[in-house]
Formats: sequence, C-alpha cells, structure tokens
Amino acid sequence: MSRLIVCMLQIVRIFSIYLFLILVGVSVPVLRAQQLRASVSKVDITPQNSQWLLGYGERKSTGVIDRIFHRVVLLSEGAETFCLISSDICLVSPAEYDRVAAEIHERFGIPPLNIWWTVTHTHAAPEVGPPGLPEAFMGERYTHEWDRAYTRMVEDRLLESIGEAMANLEPAKMGWGWGFSKANINRRAIDENGNASLGLNPDGPVDRKIGLIRIDKANGDPLTLVANYPIHGTVLGQANTNISGDAPGVVAAYVEEKIGVPMLFINGAAGNLAPIYSVYPDPRSGHLSQFKVLLGDKILDAYAKIESVTGAVDLQTAALIVNTPRKEGLSWPDDLAAYAELDAQGKPQIRLPVRFLKINQSLAIWSAPLELFCELSNEVREESPFPYTYYYGYSNGWLGYLPTAAAYAHGGYEVERVNAFTPRAGEDLTASVKSFLMGWLSE
Repeated sequence: MSRLIVCMLQIVRIFSIYLFLILVGVSVPVLRAQQLRASVSKVDITPQNSQWLLGYGERKSTGVIDRIFHRVVLLSEGAETFCLISSDICLVSPAEYDRVAAEIHERFGIPPLNIWWTVTHTHAAPEVGPPGLPEAFMGERYTHEWDRAYTRMVEDRLLESIGEAMANLEPAKMGWGWGFSKANINRRAIDENGNASLGLNPDGPVDRKIGLIRIDKANGDPLTLVANYPIHGTVLGQANTNISGDAPGVVAAYVEEKIGVPMLFINGAAGNLAPIYSVYPDPRSGHLSQFKVLLGDKILDAYAKIESVTGAVDLQTAALIVNTPRKEGLSWPDDLAAYAELDAQGKPQIRLPVRFLKINQSLAIWSAPLELFCELSNEVREESPFPYTYYYGYSNGWLGYLPTAAAYAHGGYEVERVNAFTPRAGEDLTASVKSFLMGWLSE
C-alpha cells in the first residue's frame, strides 16, 4: 500500500510540474503583450517639375497620370515603436536608406532596426537619391546627376509624415490573414533552347498569396490596412513618360476609396513576377484600371474576412547578416562599403542584411533589400514554423536581383545583367532565414 501511495504522489508531482511548465509557456507571450497603439499618415511626393524616371532606360517625365505618396504606419507597445514606410518609387540605395534612417532615429528616437522603408517598385516614378548598385550594372543609364532638391523634398516629407504619425498614436487592435489574386505571372519566358528572356510564362513559378494586416481603432473603426503582394510595377513601359504609381499605386488608391483609410502596398518576392498586362505605352492599352478588380477587389474580400483582432500585442524585431560571395568582376560603389567585405581568402563577399518582425508568436515578417525570385520566399513560407509568414521585398535599399540556383542555367536579364550574387546565394539566404525563424519561435 505504501508503495502505491508513493507512486501516486510521484505521478501527481510529475503532472503538477508538467502543468506548471505548460502554463509558463502559455503565459510568457501574454505577459509580454501590451496594449497596441498605432497610427497612419499619408503625404504627397509628386514632383512639381520634370524628373528623371527610374526603371527602363534614361527618360524624363512629361506629366502625371496619378499622384504618388509616402504612406507610414507606426506600431507601438510599451517602449517599442516600429515604423513601416511604403513609398511610390522604384528603388532607393541602401546608402540612402542608412542616411534617412539615421535622421529618423535622431529626430524621433526610433532605432534603425525598427525602421523599414519599402518601395512599391513602380517604374513610372522619379529617381530618389544616388543610384547605388544600379550604376555598377547599367552605368550608361546614369549619365546625368541625380536631383538633390527632389530627393531632399522626398526625405523632408517622409520626416513630416512620421512626425504626424508619432503625434497621433492611439489605442488600436490588429489581425492578419491571407488573400489570393491572379494579377501576376512569371515573366521569365523560356525558349526552345532553354534561354530566358523578359516576357510572360504561364507555366513558370508564381506566388499569388496576399498577406494582410488589418489595423483598427479601439472602437472597431478602420485605421489602416497593409497588403503584401509580389508584382512588378511595370504595367506602364519604356514609352510612358508620365508619373504614376502603376498597379500598386492604383490598387492602393482604389482600396483606400472603399475602406476610407490609407492602405500600404508592400511588394513581395517579385524578381521573376510581372503584372499580367506588362510594359504598355499608356494606362488604357495596359488595362491599368483592371488591377482594381484583379487585385484591389481580392484585397477587399480578404480584408472583410479578418475577424480575429486583438489589442494585446507583443512586437519583437531582430536582424541578421547573411554573408555570401559576390559575383566576380563586379565593381562596387564606394557608398556601399558597409555591405561588402573580404573573406579569409581575400574574395569579395556581400553582407546581405535581413530584418525580422514577430507579432504574438503567430505572424513573422522578414525583409531584405532584394528583388527576390518567388520560389525562395515560397520555400521559407512553406517551411516556417509560424502560421503566417510574409516577405517584404525592396526593403531598406536595393542590392539587385537574387535568382534561384536553377535560374542560372537559363541566363536572362535577372541573372546576367542586374545580379551581384553567385548561384549559392539563394541557399545561403533561405537556410539562414529558416534557421532563424525556427529558433525565434521558441523565444
């Protein structure tokens, strides 16, 4: 009898310890979570004069189809403030990001780790800042000086927008979910000899998921929406010289009209993805307005279905550097010295920065200054331990295209012309990101 009692007491003790560990594991995120505060701002950055447009060959603007904007969302819980920016421009150099992030930090106290500046990648918007790596790829395109006055205006209005958002933080709640749209298509056309060229490839890899973050005021009224979808901003082609947000800008404006608050469009892994109507000379022939239906209505449908929202939020940010070899023979701009180093054998390496945002052990977002091929972000998402994993491309600068290893056999523009990496870079990146996400879930 005594042995039975001892055995039962041991079972009770083990069960009590097990229950305690479960409760501790469940309670840690709850204890960390605090009341979310959020705000949004939107400011016009359309130039008043003719500007050099970025995307395609050298050309200057002759008019405006639709206006372009900065859109800024601030998320704050406790002492942590996170700043997400979406700008209707094509690219910025990492050096430009570093300079602007330092100014934001000095003025508002937000650390650069928590400042994500993404661009929609429209090819019908002006250049902003020094060319950076594109000059190494396509030096013949940059025979002109970059416009310092317009760049300063863009920077000043971004600072104004962040200041406005800082002043308007209010209690909020958020939720997230998935949508789906067929507005994009693989753009690496493969001929009978296996050679790739820019075109349309309905049989190629694609990513058509929309990653949504819905942010409401405490009373349930909408505050803002963040929509993440991979698509080149190339409905309008080289022949167009009028400023436009292209498909991302048109879709954002349409959704905003429907929900009554700003929407941030965040591009994804669009390195090998085009809009289904591509490189047309004007909006009419490019069916630009149809993207309101193809993508805008799909965002609205998914937005309406997000019902699980919470004001108790735990925001965590992190970063890592992925070191990977640089393509041989590529010159490297002096202002990007922080993104390069030599390995032990003296061979050039690229220091590729990756950022992470975790929300409530449920949503993980990772970002990089790349035009990433969609297969790579698809792989990370499929193997991520988080129920929701989004990739924010064109973030905090641009270090070129990052193709898959398999793409090198087909060549083409993305591999041969605007690529600073070797075939192993994709594996270096995905292995590092997947490993980090696996470890991060348990923290």
